[in-house]
Amino acid sequence: MMENIYLGRQPILDENGNLDSYEVLYSENKKADSYAQNDYRSATIISTILNKLGTNEILGGRRAFVKIGEKFLLSDIIFTIPNQFFIFSLLEDVSINERVIERLEQLSAKGFVLALDEFSVDASAFDKYKNVWSEISYLKINMHSPFIQKEETKEILKAIKAKNIVIVGTKIEDEEKYLLAQSLGCDFFQGYFFSKPKIFKSEKYDSTQADVLKLYKLLMEDTNIDEITAEFERNHALSIQLIRYINSGIFNISHKISTIHHVLILIGRTTLAQWLMFMIYAKAVSKNTQVSPLVLMVEHRTKLMKMILKQIEPDARSNMLGQAYFVAVLSLMDSVCEKSLEDILDSLNVDDVVKDALLHESGMLGEIIALVKDIELFNIEKVCMFEKKYKLKEAVFNDLILQSMREIKIFEDEY
Repeated sequence: MMENIYLGRQPILDENGNLDSYEVLYSENKKADSYAQNDYRSATIISTILNKLGTNEILGGRRAFVKIGEKFLLSDIIFTIPNQFFIFSLLEDVSINERVIERLEQLSAKGFVLALDEFSVDASAFDKYKNVWSEISYLKINMHSPFIQKEETKEILKAIKAKNIVIVGTKIEDEEKYLLAQSLGCDFFQGYFFSKPKIFKSEKYDSTQADVLKLYKLLMEDTNIDEITAEFERNHALSIQLIRYINSGIFNISHKISTIHHVLILIGRTTLAQWLMFMIYAKAVSKNTQVSPLVLMVEHRTKLMKMILKQIEPDARSNMLGQAYFVAVLSLMDSVCEKSLEDILDSLNVDDVVKDALLHESGMLGEIIALVKDIELFNIEKVCMFEKKYKLKEAVFNDLILQSMREIKIFEDEY
């Protein structure tokens, strides 16, 4: 039954921090067994989920890497899957025999995109795939694997890239791994690295960001609206962006707007505070028309934080929902400001509930933000433990995650 399935996706970015594709992940049990153990059933379920839910809503026009094993590869069901949505990523234990070679040739001829998953970069592995290199478009390598440090690795990857194969570095969770992946010639990157400011090449904590944070602090301190108006009027760039925002079609405004003061009253403090936070994250985008993956990550966290809180506390009041929102938004602020989260929280003078949740993952909001991070990392065991602790319906978070994916797609389209 679908209720026992957990679906997740992890972004894959190019060297400029732009979102290129996803890897689709899922588990159908609490131990999250590997694809190697039940790859046929797993790949079939992934296909069913994506096609039933709608690939556009889940993928937003991008391709998704899907891990497959030999049994599924050789099944004719593979030809029923639309070739424009997926990149079939072959597990390492797939044998390269005559049947497999023939099947890869057939898939390639029909326009399917193929990849090698968790490729062990050594001479024997390079030789293993000598008869199918022409059918492979992507190669995924784990940046935590022992072979990464060997001298021959770079030369082998160079030979693979010469075959017009794109290299994807995975498990990149810090700047060190990202720089190593770059040095090895990786073209795309998968992992938590995009929340790191230097990797993301964001601008330093400049005056504009300082102004935005100052305004946010005034809002949190219930400062008089006239003082907030004065701050906006001293910052012409922010005032222009605010006016554009209120005229974006999001608000149904029938009155004519004559002053910034009027705009601020129409928007309201909560919406204004949320907008200011997104202004800070938006500065971390690369200079193009795409939405920053960091912005999408913030949107994902805010959606999940509030939805999870409502699952645990159906009668949660607006104040607590607002705290949940700000915990999610602030959880990535250090990625943009190049300051420690503790220093940022001190400068904003946030209350102890929010601070403890962010710095120590304590209290209910701390548990929820920790859970959101586990969902991002697809740590299904901890997700199940959380469900059990709060006596929630099994796999309830799958519906929440899917709902969040759909809403983020809408957000990205309207951004």
